[in-house]
Amino acid sequence: MELPLEIRNAIENELYSQSIKKIAELAEKLSNNYRSGVHSRDCRFLQTPEEILAYVAFRLPGTYAAIYSALSQIKERSLGWEPKTVLDVGAGPGTGMWAALNLWPNMERITLLEREKYMIELGKKFAAYSNNISIQKAQWINVDITDNWNIIPHDLVIASYILNELPQGLMENIINKLWENTADILVIIEPGTPAGFERIKQAREQLINLGAKTIAPCPHNYLCPMDKNDWCHFSQRISRSKLHRLVKSGELAYEDEKFSYVCMSRIKETKITTEGIVIRHPQIRKGHILLELCTIDGIRKITVTRKDKNLFKKARKLKWGSML
Repeated sequence: MELPLEIRNAIENELYSQSIKKIAELAEKLSNNYRSGVHSRDCRFLQTPEEILAYVAFRLPGTYAAIYSALSQIKERSLGWEPKTVLDVGAGPGTGMWAALNLWPNMERITLLEREKYMIELGKKFAAYSNNISIQKAQWINVDITDNWNIIPHDLVIASYILNELPQGLMENIINKLWENTADILVIIEPGTPAGFERIKQAREQLINLGAKTIAPCPHNYLCPMDKNDWCHFSQRISRSKLHRLVKSGELAYEDEKFSYVCMSRIKETKITTEGIVIRHPQIRKGHILLELCTIDGIRKITVTRKDKNLFKKARKLKWGSML
């Protein structure tokens, strides 16, 4: 997967106006904070425009990859559904907006909620690189999502990497608020860690109790069958530019973003039925393929052999996260 050319050019042009060495040092510091959990809403570690840019430089590609991957599952499974309005909550520089517009370019209205003024300024700069009129005219609202805010319901609501930043005790209220502002589909994305999956699992259960229907990744609307010592997550590979590698002090030309997510719906959409979702990398052996699936009957491990020609041919094309 590649970042859209416009957003890549926007990031690189902003970086070229700065000291790459300084941005790389800030990115390393912020990356360490991110990994160690020092990124709660009680600890506002993004305090300067330089820190905002460094954070965006090292996190935007991975975040974009996760959001695009999750939204792609909606497009694949919800036949004919096309959102006209999108609400990006905790939007950062508008990463969710870019991912959504790449899949549904005819969006009519975009609203973005973000608490950091510098992040909004950067998001508006990035938007100027797009030829899409909806991106250029997107409405940015400077608000902390833990405060009171009222937005008319949008067809698609995106909440990526925000639950992990919430103070204890606020997650249930925020999920209720997200659902209240969802006209059709709500997408929640968190880091692909045991803690991130636990938040996704709790959010899914809460939303089911509110009447929501699961679109993805789960092939059913029942309680999650995942073992308590395991966690459901996926991975999306995205290319790194030369400048991105410099900022991250990395050598590989790509990175793999691990994430957990859930897509919940209000609408009676035409949904593709599936026998299961591949929840691990398929293990391709000589003459057979091992698959681990989440199905309506729970977690199943199956072996597909050459004897079943049609299924074997299909299984060879399956990836982690694919529908069987």
